[in-house]
Amino acid sequence: MKRLTVVTFLFFSFLSFGQTIKGKVTDAVEDIGFADIVIRDNSNTIITGTSSDDNGNFEIKVAKGTYKIVVSFLGYTDWEKQIKVDKNLDLGIIKLEEDSQSLEEVVVQSKRRVIQQKVDRLVFDVEKSVVSEVGNGADILKLAPRVQVQNGAIEILGKGASRVLINGRLSPMEGEELVSFLESLNGNDIKSIEVITNPPAKYEAAGGGLINIILKKAKLNSWHNTSSLVYNQNKFNFATLRNNFSYNKNKFSLVSSLSATKGNLNNIEDLKINYPNSFWDIDIEYKDRRDSYSGRLQMDYKISDNVNIGAQYLGNLNQPGGISSVVSNVFDLSGNLDRVIKNTGENTVNTRNHNVNFYAETKLDTLGRSISFNADYFTYKSDNDRDFITEAFDNSGNSMGITSGGLNMTDQKIENFSSKIDVNYPIDKVQLSFGAKTSNTKINSGVQFFNTLSGSPVLDITNSNDFMYEENNIAGYVSSNFNISEKTKVQLGVRVENTNTLGVSVQTNESNRNNFTQVFPTAYISYKKNDNNTFNFSYGRRIERPRFSDLNPFKIFINDNSFSEGNPFLNPSFMDGFEFTHSYKRKLNSSVFLNVTTNGFGVIFTSDPVEETQIVTRDNYITQYNYGISENYSSSPFSWWESQNSFNVIGYYSKFEKNIGAAPRNGLQLRVATNNTFSVGEKSKLIVNSWYSSPFNGGLYRLGGMYNLSIGYQQSFKNNFKLSVFANDVFNTSAVNNLESVVDGVRQVYGQNYSTRNLVLSLSYSFGNNKIKVNKRNFGNDEEQGRSN
Repeated sequence: MKRLTVVTFLFFSFLSFGQTIKGKVTDAVEDIGFADIVIRDNSNTIITGTSSDDNGNFEIKVAKGTYKIVVSFLGYTDWEKQIKVDKNLDLGIIKLEEDSQSLEEVVVQSKRRVIQQKVDRLVFDVEKSVVSEVGNGADILKLAPRVQVQNGAIEILGKGASRVLINGRLSPMEGEELVSFLESLNGNDIKSIEVITNPPAKYEAAGGGLINIILKKAKLNSWHNTSSLVYNQNKFNFATLRNNFSYNKNKFSLVSSLSATKGNLNNIEDLKINYPNSFWDIDIEYKDRRDSYSGRLQMDYKISDNVNIGAQYLGNLNQPGGISSVVSNVFDLSGNLDRVIKNTGENTVNTRNHNVNFYAETKLDTLGRSISFNADYFTYKSDNDRDFITEAFDNSGNSMGITSGGLNMTDQKIENFSSKIDVNYPIDKVQLSFGAKTSNTKINSGVQFFNTLSGSPVLDITNSNDFMYEENNIAGYVSSNFNISEKTKVQLGVRVENTNTLGVSVQTNESNRNNFTQVFPTAYISYKKNDNNTFNFSYGRRIERPRFSDLNPFKIFINDNSFSEGNPFLNPSFMDGFEFTHSYKRKLNSSVFLNVTTNGFGVIFTSDPVEETQIVTRDNYITQYNYGISENYSSSPFSWWESQNSFNVIGYYSKFEKNIGAAPRNGLQLRVATNNTFSVGEKSKLIVNSWYSSPFNGGLYRLGGMYNLSIGYQQSFKNNFKLSVFANDVFNTSAVNNLESVVDGVRQVYGQNYSTRNLVLSLSYSFGNNKIKVNKRNFGNDEEQGRSN
């Protein structure tokens, strides 16, 4: 009760006194974050001070009186003004002029700065790029420097699978669900994308890297509505209808969104397996349902100038699954067809999740000190029924009878509750922040396998099980940044996380308990030689926890020759990342990086050479070193042409810590990309994007080369109508191919094409007041939610 009283006091009793001075700092082309704002009295003594935020905004409180305000930033002439404060004062836009005397070279900044290198992240300024007016969130994410989006996976090159944040909060989704969510975002709503290769201590320590999508904010006392219809044509088709409504007046704001998708997507896979006594050529085709419904409601209320509270609900219902056909052609060692095995099945899937968030935040004083609190509850339920039947045929096409039939019925329920507190507490010239988070996750899963070969389902208890898992996390962090000279900034941080887990397999009576505490330090040094050259060094330690489905020991049968199983004894892996970057004229950004992953885990495609069965397993087996260089260059050769280009060389060196019957594969990957937008009229845009990825070896696998060419066109009309047409992967050459592994002498080669070539038509209509303010927030337990997919 005492703790509750203290928290209540911190939130609602620290109401600042005095008059408010606010404004926005910019230069000729963009907002200026972290500019210094100093208030001096008539004797030139400093009374108080603050810094502008990422968007250039600042707010400071003083007593009534007459003062001099000074706004300064490295490379610019100081802005000064004598002011009389007898009421709240809005200084509006404060435009700084570049100081040519302080620069080694005078550069006329006539073009927009699309990519910026900051001390701990690379920022793609979507708002200043023409691409903000075309495509959706997923399209724009593909254009961000060092980001790769492919087959539902999102990663930072050289860092592996990466997590996505929305306005600094981890997304509750991963994989294809996350990509679908990003496709629902209008590109015009995105301000910038931050690529954080070594995230600061404030963020959860999970994930190889973070990609932060910053949504635009708008102004008070207005409302706005956008409706859109998107149609996707591949072999099949699906359509998405969505509506977004925002309202903000005085102290109250509301945001709501609804989205519905209906239709199907074609998924083609192929697998070739070289057993000692036969060769299997397997063709797989899915007709995947894309049925999903989602909604969000967010309400915020400003109690006073210093205190804000709010709540948010996010829920969705997904009904994927569909019909699959698997045809296995089996050849003898002489290359003659021996038999054909046909497997047909149908998945019926229902997933439901509900997320509730409550937050409160308050400013403690005029020095920028503040405190915020978040409480989150998340529940996820999934039911997945898959039936299949397998029939064999001889080399003449004659039936040899039905060899197997089965029904897999799985269910899973996940509950998570988390709470966190964050404090900003600047002291003198040190910007100090600290906080803590607690999280509890409980999982109950069950699988029942029925043999249906006789025509009636018969429970197979040897392949049925119940699995229970509980995870508790407690984390705390402290971070500080300060200047050690006029040109050098330092940011240091440390995060400590304690994790306690227990997994129990009921039928096998197996249990696995883990209890460990890990320290995750971060360090950043930034040296700005002049306005054209900035150098940065960063270091960070990260953790990658297994997804909950990877821990589940159930055998999920695809057919009688193939099944997948989790590993309840999986342990987290850890990554140490080092990076040195150089930014030249805010156009050319160069990076040299090294990432070391220890106790790494992953999927292993193993086989039983005698029984000729394929087994998909998970294990901790690898130490991996990823290293490389990255060059990103943005330019506008002409007023009607905007171009972004990247060049990346990534090296892979691995050591296997366990005998998994395979040797590590090491090599280099080359990936180049160019993204171009042409203004062919006042309201017409033509987009031509292309990328190439060379074949490469990495870890257990070798992956074939890929190439993509995509062309788009957008036309704007009166009354806020927009029509877009996109032809993605025109030559159908960007799908995963020749993914090869050799385990226990059995060579497997895999490929997948998830309808990479498709035609997308989009029509959107907006009305209302476009100056609506949208403070987008996500949930505090999003890292745990993401692992549920």
